[in-house]
Amino acid sequence: MAMPTQGVPGSELSAPHNRLYDRLLVMPKVELHCHLDGSLRPATMLDLARDAGIVLPRTDPDELRAFMRVDDARHLEDYLARFDITVSVLQTAEALERVAYELVEDASKDGVRYIEVRNAPTLNTHGGMPLDEVMDATLRGLARGERECGTIARFIVCSLRHWEPRVSREMAELAVSYKDRGVVAFDLAGGEAGHPASDHADAFLFARAHDLNVTCHAGEGAGAPSIRDAVVRCGAYRIGHGVRACEDAALVQHLRDRQIPLELCPTSNVQTRVASSYGAHPLRSYFEQGLAVTINTDNRLMSGVTLTDEFWHAATAMRFTIADLAQCVLTACDAAFLPLDARAELRARLVAELQSHQSESPSR
Repeated sequence: MAMPTQGVPGSELSAPHNRLYDRLLVMPKVELHCHLDGSLRPATMLDLARDAGIVLPRTDPDELRAFMRVDDARHLEDYLARFDITVSVLQTAEALERVAYELVEDASKDGVRYIEVRNAPTLNTHGGMPLDEVMDATLRGLARGERECGTIARFIVCSLRHWEPRVSREMAELAVSYKDRGVVAFDLAGGEAGHPASDHADAFLFARAHDLNVTCHAGEGAGAPSIRDAVVRCGAYRIGHGVRACEDAALVQHLRDRQIPLELCPTSNVQTRVASSYGAHPLRSYFEQGLAVTINTDNRLMSGVTLTDEFWHAATAMRFTIADLAQCVLTACDAAFLPLDARAELRARLVAELQSHQSESPSR
């Protein structure tokens, strides 16, 4: 199946599919799982690299975009290796603010009404920038994007599994200190194999003790026990990915009964080989079983996708109707790390916009 080309919606598709893609493009959406350092514009990367005296693997934006798209990963760790390149150009306040702003702008053009952007601030201190400057620059960019584009943007502070637990505690403390300034959660990301989330349980406990939301990458690079560890030992309110929950029927029932949202990212999950294809991805099965599933991009650059692309894959490869996708949008809204009143206001806005999209099923 041909994949839509990022920035050229439906360019490889037949006319009926072009019409479907156009409908999905204007559909209001919510994005809960998007990494800042995985969603740069190639042209911006070249600008930033030039300013910093860094040589990138390609000098043409289109060639760099193709290089950064991870189609050759054998597993999650291979996929994550590309981040060394993007992180290298994100070592100044100006770079962070620009990239954060552009991500919100791109999301707005993609029909996204609310986005939670995540990043590990420690990665941006390699050039000597203090953590507070990393945070302030990122939040300035997100806020400017929200003001100018209308897409509500919030920030999730990440730590990484292979770091020492004390660093995760520092990231949780940093997140809490910015809780009323645009930060809505603490997250743990990175390679799962050999790095259980429970090693960082103290960071999760600190965040939760200070009324900050917590989510956790799990069930992507490791199996169902990784998800159980994140939920039971770390108290995660949401699960980043959670693809491999299906390996444990009791865990699936637990996630369903408690409506613990899954932040699923189909293209990324296919790239990291956790799903063999879009058709084999468990998103549809989870949806039919009543789990709280949400659809996300993960990394717009490394996966070469927009959220519209992900909706298109759900519609064409997983039999999602417009009504099904609308339900996923509202599920994501309900799972958003916003105060109750703000969430209710966003939901009312989305319901009003979605009504015009629910009368027909996607044409095939």
